[in-house]
Formats: sequence, structure tokens, C-alpha cells
Amino acid sequence: MNYLITGVIVFAYMTAWFVLSQVKKRNDVADTAWGLGFVVLAWGSALLASSVSSVAILVNVLITIWGARLASHIYLRNRNKPEDARYKQIVSDDVKFRWLVSYGKVFLLQGLLLWIIMLPVQQINFGSDASSTIGFTAALGAIIWLVGFIFESVGDKQLSVFLAQKKRPKVLQTGLWRYTRHPNYFGEVTQWWGIFVISFSAGVAPWTIIGPLTITGLVLFVSGVPMLERRYANDPEYQDYAEHTSKFLPLPPKK
Repeated sequence: MNYLITGVIVFAYMTAWFVLSQVKKRNDVADTAWGLGFVVLAWGSALLASSVSSVAILVNVLITIWGARLASHIYLRNRNKPEDARYKQIVSDDVKFRWLVSYGKVFLLQGLLLWIIMLPVQQINFGSDASSTIGFTAALGAIIWLVGFIFESVGDKQLSVFLAQKKRPKVLQTGLWRYTRHPNYFGEVTQWWGIFVISFSAGVAPWTIIGPLTITGLVLFVSGVPMLERRYANDPEYQDYAEHTSKFLPLPPKK
């Protein structure tokens, strides 16, 4: 029953953002909704529980830090700019019943993925023993999460500073971007595996691994890395950068 309730919460949340997108006439508000949606679901599922353990609170706090930072970063990045071109590809202007396609293909789909990714967190909130304490495994998961948070937040900051420069090279190849072409995506995936390790330490079912597997699959094979790589497929400077820089995992640059 609790999972059904959280499903309704996510449905209502994404529907509200869809209405806002129609008012603003831009679907990329979904990017801001994404991070905040995890925060809403984390604490919403916690409120449905009869008791919440210290491990569950740790997970919810980490998700709040991640989601709030990501949402604010994306909002500031997109503010006063045209709609992200990716959404023009997902929902073109000439498609029939554009509003319906937008609602289903952007907002409801993201809501479903959000709900799936959060399965370990939902289960730890619903079923954790209030007496559970933070042990070695939970601490290890928190360290993994911190590594991911650093990669994502620092990578985003370095890219923002780079793009703000009037005179700059075409491709960012310094800082974390020297070791991986997608430090922010690596960081996001790493954080979710850290969250899973923390949740697993409190006894969530092994099948909830579908959560981190889903976000990993999305980033590596669907909407994250592949989309950006395709954008620069015919760019000689980027291809030169790609030849000596790891695609995802941070590694020393090739000579």
C-alpha cells in the first residue's frame, strides 16, 4: 500500500510540473523537477513509516543535499536561456497532440524512473528498524556517496566557470575533465551506488538493486553520456580529446 501511495505522490508531483511547463512553454523544467522529486519522495516515504532509523535518516539527508544542489544548479543554468535543445528532439514542435506527448514522454516517464530508482530508499524508509545504527557498511556507502558528490558538484562548477569565459578553448580538458569526459555523470551514478550500499546495510531486499542499475543504465546507455557523445561526434577537437580521455571512469589521460 505504501508503494502505491508514493506512486500517487510522484504522479501528482510530476503532473504539477507538467502544468508549469505548459505555462512556461518549455519542457526542460523537468530537469529542475528531477532532483527535487527525489527529495519529495525520500521524505514522503519516510512520513508514511511508523518509525525511521538513523540509517534511513542518513540516506534521506544525503538525497536532500544531492537533489537540492542539482535542482538549483540546473535552474540557474537554464534561467533566461532558450529551452534545452534535447527536449526539442524528444518532443518536436510539429508533433500532433504535443501536450499529451510531452506529459507522457517527459514528465510521467521521468516520474516512473524516479520511483524505480528510489526503491531502495523507499524500502529502507518503510521497513527499517528504528534501532538500526550506522555501522561500517553504512559508513562505506556514505564515503562512496561523498566521492560521487564531489565529482558531480565540482565537475558542474568547473564546466560553469569554463563556459562563462569569453576567450576559451572549445573543449574543457582541465580539472576533473582531464580524467573523464563526464565527471558529473560519473559522480551521479556513484552517489546512487553509495545510497544503495547504505540502504543494503539496513537490510533492504537485494532486488532493490534495480534502483542503482536503472540510473546507471540511463546515464551510460540512454539519456546521459550517449546523447552528449552524439552531439560532438563530428567535432574534430572533441574527438581528439576523446582519444586520450576516459569516457566515464576517471583514469589517467592517455599519452
